[in-house]
Amino acid sequence: MKFKKLIVASALAATLPFGAYADEIKLGVSMALFDDNFLTLVRQAMQEKVAELEGVDAQFEDAKNDVGQQLQQVESFVNQGLDAIVINPVDTQAVAPIIKRAADAGIPLIFVNRRPEAELPEGMAFVGSDSKVAGVLQMEYIAEQLGGKGNVAILMGALSDEATRDRTRGVEEVAARYPDIKIITKETAKWGRKEGIDITNNWLLSGYEIDAIASNNDEMAIGAIMALGKDRLENVIIGGVDATPDALAFVDKGMLDVTVFQDAKGQGSAAIETAYKMARGEAVEQSVMIPYELVTPENYKEYVGRN
Repeated sequence: MKFKKLIVASALAATLPFGAYADEIKLGVSMALFDDNFLTLVRQAMQEKVAELEGVDAQFEDAKNDVGQQLQQVESFVNQGLDAIVINPVDTQAVAPIIKRAADAGIPLIFVNRRPEAELPEGMAFVGSDSKVAGVLQMEYIAEQLGGKGNVAILMGALSDEATRDRTRGVEEVAARYPDIKIITKETAKWGRKEGIDITNNWLLSGYEIDAIASNNDEMAIGAIMALGKDRLENVIIGGVDATPDALAFVDKGMLDVTVFQDAKGQGSAAIETAYKMARGEAVEQSVMIPYELVTPENYKEYVGRN
């Protein structure tokens, strides 16, 4: 017998006062997109954590970047009577129906990696990182490498994501401290390598004089590197975010100047741990923050294998 009544205490997310609960805890996980390098790392970390925990089962669904499909997956989780739901939202501004459905059903809801742009009611939590910090760390390093002077272009992620807005805001706030650093253009490449190539090529064809490219993630940064080619790359500083294995390989080759470690394993593991505890009626923090870390050519080897 499962009791779904939720209780909140001060800054803690809801705890579930179960009199008893099923021997096996069943979780539902909906990822925005399986075909994304970083989200794949988060998903793998979640699967590994599920395997570590006794009496826990989880089903993973791919929303394929479709808000409607993700809501249908949540409906399915609710109809199955799962013990907790973990969501990596397709659109951080379109989470209200998901929140309402889970709240109405009294099922704990945990957002991972992408912070929902809505106030979370009792029984819900966020596990992730402060995206603005990533932009700040990245741009502070780029500004230092530029000597406080130069033209910067920004490759933005999907406009539907809070990470895009916050990382871009972090870059812009740091750039604003330097009178001789100019943000000359910014466009969305939707987190993709191919799109990063296309946008960078368009900038080059348009005659932009670019001294640095601040990319919201590593995949787009790698796309910029490919578009620039070896000769032009020598004169352009490239920054990414995530410190994926591919990105660290480009740092090793001297092609990516800086990235910011986003702890995929930490986020994925903590999301499942939080869901597990909430399903068992244990108290958890409503906001579980995993810190970002600056990765440079001097320290990148410390991050090999961490994501």
